[in-house]
Amino acid sequence: EMTNLAVVRSVCAVLDELAPPLADGPRERLITFVKDRPGHDRRYAINANKIESELSWMPAESFESGIRKTVRWYLDNQDWVAAVTSGDYQSWMALNYEAARGGAAGG
Repeated sequence: EMTNLAVVRSVCAVLDELAPPLADGPRERLITFVKDRPGHDRRYAINANKIESELSWMPAESFESGIRKTVRWYLDNQDWVAAVTSGDYQSWMALNYEAARGGAAGG
């Protein structure tokens, strides 16, 4: 079980290790707090007991190793990140999902 703040601090710490350092200090200093909103998650908690007992499934990664691999993937795939955040991706999604909705509705 982790709070949102603990997850964000973990991401900042991994970025500080894997990415070039920022000139003005650790990335954790960039965290800003906003007013909470109704329904906002305050923590993350997963109980995998049922899947472990019924399917003998165990996670291959710990939170720490998984967050490190995730951050590394984003750092190694900056072209993908740029494409997704540029607006072109949102336009593609709107076009393709609008067409799919129209087709499903008989259009």
